[in-house]
Amino acid sequence: MKLGNVFIPVNDLDEAIAFYGLPVTFRDGDRFAALDGGGVTLALAAPAEHVTAACAPSYKVGDVRQAVHDLEARGATVLTPPETGPHETRAVLRDPSGNVFVLYTSF
Repeated sequence: MKLGNVFIPVNDLDEAIAFYGLPVTFRDGDRFAALDGGGVTLALAAPAEHVTAACAPSYKVGDVRQAVHDLEARGATVLTPPETGPHETRAVLRDPSGNVFVLYTSF
């Protein structure tokens, strides 16, 4: 597992891209944009892609289902079970301290 990005839900993608002022490395229309944060990607998600209500670290894993199983055994709570979207499979969990995080694997 490695930190893949910091997920940031936004109301307006164009406004958020202009606000952060970082180079866009990937964009999916008005749904999602990845910005180069200099070693960490900022993942801006418009309302159609909100998987959490607040900023959350997103960890890239080889197998989302297995990672969910392993983390559940260590005390994580599954908020959204693994689901497949247009570019990735992802799940949303809460750690034992109550912090929300995302697990994903890209296609």
